[in-house]
Amino acid sequence: MFNSLFNNRGIGLIEVSISLFLTSIGILGLLSLQPSAWNLSGRSELLGRAGELLHKELEANQMLIMNPSYPNPCSATNPVTIAKNVYISGQSSAQPGDVRMGVETTIQDNLNSTWSIRVKVTWPRNANGISDTRIVTRQEGFRYGGS
Repeated sequence: MFNSLFNNRGIGLIEVSISLFLTSIGILGLLSLQPSAWNLSGRSELLGRAGELLHKELEANQMLIMNPSYPNPCSATNPVTIAKNVYISGQSSAQPGDVRMGVETTIQDNLNSTWSIRVKVTWPRNANGISDTRIVTRQEGFRYGGS
C-alpha cells in the first residue's frame, strides 16, 4: 500500500493523452463560439449606430417644429415623408467598411396644434429597422429667425 503512494515513476503516456484530449475539447468548444460572438458584435454596433441616427433626426425635426417662425411643413391629409440614405461614417460617399442606412422621416399635422414626427432607420439585412415617434408642439421660447 505504501509502495503505491511513493511511486516515483512520473506521469504515464495515458494520463498525458487524456489531459491533451480534454484540453483540446475545451479549446474547440471556445473556438466554436467565436463566429457567433463576431456576428452579435456586428449586429450590436449597427443597432447602436441606427439608434444614434434615429435620435439625431428626431431632435433636428423637433427643434424645427417647436419654432413658431418655422412654417407648417404639412397638413393632416398630406403628411410629409422624407427618405434619405446615410453612411454610418457620416461622409457623403461610402468609405471602406461603411454601411448605408435608410432614414425615413414622416411629419404629420394632428390638427390640434401638435405634430407627429416618426423616424424609421433601416440597414442591410434588417428591413424592419428601428423607429420612434414624438408628438411636438410649438413653443414661443424656441422662436428664432423670421419675425
